[in-house]
Amino acid sequence: MFQKYFTIGAIGAALAVALGAFGAHTLKEILPADLLAIFETGVRYHMYHSLGLMLVALLADRLGESKLLLSGARLLLAGMVIFSGSLYILALSDIRVLGAVTPIGGVAFLAGWVCVIVATLKSRKKAV
Repeated sequence: MFQKYFTIGAIGAALAVALGAFGAHTLKEILPADLLAIFETGVRYHMYHSLGLMLVALLADRLGESKLLLSGARLLLAGMVIFSGSLYILALSDIRVLGAVTPIGGVAFLAGWVCVIVATLKSRKKAV
């Protein structure tokens, strides 16, 4: 789990940097301010959760792999694709109905972090 999800997180972070630069240097001249702000929100959450995915991978390496940590990592990745992806597509296409998909990604983020919290608490109980 460590190598796979740490690598996916690092790739996601690199992609977030590239998309952020694209937004700041190219889209700034093309998109209206409201759509650019939507794109930037996608980039911000993309980066946060790419780094989070790397931290979950490190946690799994330290505490030992568990189904909860694996589920957490998968949910964070799904959240990145659904939440940030829907915002990127919305900003570039101005298809506003895509905004209805974005909360599904937000729920995946929340569920992923809950899995990580529970896995950490269970691990702590075992260590005591």
